[in-house]
Amino acid sequence: MSYGVKLIVGLIGTALLIIFIGGLSQSISSGFAGFKGGAPFMIIAIIVCGMAAYDFWDECVRKK
Repeated sequence: MSYGVKLIVGLIGTALLIIFIGGLSQSISSGFAGFKGGAPFMIIAIIVCGMAAYDFWDECVRKK
């Protein structure tokens, strides 16, 4: 796969994942669980989104 295609597809996929996880975290924290009940999930979601962003950078942006 060419560099440009890999970059665009990886960016779209990573952005969709981060938007979905962020929305899910916001929904849990503002709903019945409240901030304290949703805080563990929010911390996990931040870590997972960071790992996804690093994987995108490692696989698509960084030239090996």
